[in-house]
Amino acid sequence: MVYVQHLWLQNFRNYDELNLSLSPGKTILLGENGQGKSNLLEAIGYLGTAKSFRAVPVEALIKQDTETAVIRAELQHLDRDLLVEAELSRTRQNKIFVNKQKISPIRNLTGLIPITIFGPDDLNLVKAGPAIRRNYIDDLLVQIHPKNIQIRADLEQVLKQRNALLKQSRGRLTEETRLTLQVWDEKFHSLSHQWGEERQKTLKDITRHAAQAYLELAGGEISLKLSYNPQWLEKGLLESLQEAQKDELRRGTTLVGPHRDEINILLDALPARTHVSQGEQRTIALSLRIAGHQLLKNIHNTNPLLLLDDVFSELDAKRSKSLLELLVADQTFISTAVEPEYIVESTQVRIHEGTIL
Repeated sequence: MVYVQHLWLQNFRNYDELNLSLSPGKTILLGENGQGKSNLLEAIGYLGTAKSFRAVPVEALIKQDTETAVIRAELQHLDRDLLVEAELSRTRQNKIFVNKQKISPIRNLTGLIPITIFGPDDLNLVKAGPAIRRNYIDDLLVQIHPKNIQIRADLEQVLKQRNALLKQSRGRLTEETRLTLQVWDEKFHSLSHQWGEERQKTLKDITRHAAQAYLELAGGEISLKLSYNPQWLEKGLLESLQEAQKDELRRGTTLVGPHRDEINILLDALPARTHVSQGEQRTIALSLRIAGHQLLKNIHNTNPLLLLDDVFSELDAKRSKSLLELLVADQTFISTAVEPEYIVESTQVRIHEGTIL
């Protein structure tokens, strides 16, 4: 079981002070737009991911005209009591403590508390460019196993160093550049193949769960598939880098590897990004989040904490009800401007201008 028992906020977004006791089950955050419902979800989400699900810098989370913000929560996780404290600063290094022990680096917090977040921008999982889909699977990988946090960080660092070398070469392959590039190529090859294989393995499970979720949400016999088969992973990255070397030197950046991959989404064999309606795209996006939720549940043997940020505003009652039936959680937070009629048992929290009414 995973749930937040108590939440304290100080100078977070539009909250001066918040002291809120919580319980398992469904908690509905009610209020008009711009009052602080999503901000509260964002604070809870930060405790599980060490970042904002809105993809904004930490400075945006700190209340205007203040230097620091604090998020503090008591949680229950698999019969273990956790006290998670985060201090966000404009001028100093951000800090996170779990049971008074500092987490360093902060990214190591990821995966400690399994969490699933649905947001209004999830449609971009289907509509936007490939980076969104890469982040979707990569964020799941680091929640699946702590080892993936370090692999991802190492991969990003090696790629950064390799790009710096290519840029400094200014299109010329000197002997010194060739030898240094060879070192970075071998490191990049090793890490990339680890990451690519983890992506492939996990996407098989994601595809199975997402396909079933789509059928539950949309009905009918429509086939949803995800495809990830980068050419470099099949033939070997070192060979692919050698083939791209001239172009990379000319452009000063790495052109082949996991940072450039596409994850294709097909609905009845048609590319979902360009060939299906927006309603179908939204259902696919929901199916992907449901798949991630079920995957984490199976791996961690517990229901992830569930945050639903304004998800129901563009869904009819039937699909909204189906969504809640598919998403099993010990604690669910739902932000909405209008009270959902199909949620029978819940705790309601009304929010106005950063204050709990």
